[in-house]
Amino acid sequence: MNLSVSLPRVLVTSNEAPAPGIDLLRNKCDITILPNAISTREQVLQALPGHDAVFLANHQNVNSEFLDIAGPNLKVVSTMSAGYDHLDIPEIKRRGIKVGHTPQVLSAAVAEVAVLLMLSAARRAHEGRLKLEQGQVEYRPQWLLGQDLQGSTVGIFGLGNIGQAIVKRLMGFEVGRFIYTGHSRKKAGDELGATFVSLDELLEQSDFLVVAAPLNNETRGLFNDNAFNKMKSTAVFVNIARGQIVKTDSLVRALRNKKIFAAGLDVTDPEPLPLDHELLKLPNVEILPHLGSSTLKTRNNMSIIAAQNILNGLEDKPLVYPL
Repeated sequence: MNLSVSLPRVLVTSNEAPAPGIDLLRNKCDITILPNAISTREQVLQALPGHDAVFLANHQNVNSEFLDIAGPNLKVVSTMSAGYDHLDIPEIKRRGIKVGHTPQVLSAAVAEVAVLLMLSAARRAHEGRLKLEQGQVEYRPQWLLGQDLQGSTVGIFGLGNIGQAIVKRLMGFEVGRFIYTGHSRKKAGDELGATFVSLDELLEQSDFLVVAAPLNNETRGLFNDNAFNKMKSTAVFVNIARGQIVKTDSLVRALRNKKIFAAGLDVTDPEPLPLDHELLKLPNVEILPHLGSSTLKTRNNMSIIAAQNILNGLEDKPLVYPL
């Protein structure tokens, strides 16, 4: 007599979830893969009931509505991202559901993008390209001069895994000093030779200011007119964290009125920017469409961690990276 053991059911929200993670799940789970690269909320909610775990390959808002529709079977929520502002963590935990994310494996890739944006913004790469396309190249001694990373003060807002990875990658540029702010002084900061300062000191002293903190109620809209007014007029502002940490209108004003020198953004608010948005019209801002973790190796590793979080959760083991 054949006794079939029913496998736990896992919903994968995108047909572009990288294969290494999906292959890991396939061995031990019954997988439902939604047939779109980007599924609508309606498609996810329709497929959700009865699944034991959900693999979020792109950001879906997991709130009470989502969890109610999922029903009592749901045991694990795993997001293929380091950020988790799309997850209602207290509500998920209140229901006894395990929840995990994929930090650290993307720190190197995001840190590389931070360095790219720092250099591009400081050396006016976008502005130079515009001049080239407009046939306005000049070879005057004072034409299109930028800012130096060598000897500068680099400020990190949020010295977590990504912030630390940025500092490590900047070591070879002979940066003058590293400063950072956060809740408290960190051992990792001491080990990297970075100095803990207040937020005001970070704003006032940084030649380059890199935002690498999570989005939460404390950081939302923190970089506003008041903040930009405290920065040096020669400062380069870089955001590789979340767009909503910055008041977009304030940033536009700071760039247009030369309150700061330039900006480099991998994230914006809104995201993506509308085609007629003011930020896209400014010459002194470098903008990427949220490519921080977009490398083949990084995305494959993220999918493996997201899958392992699910397997561990279903087997009552600690998640690799729990929230």
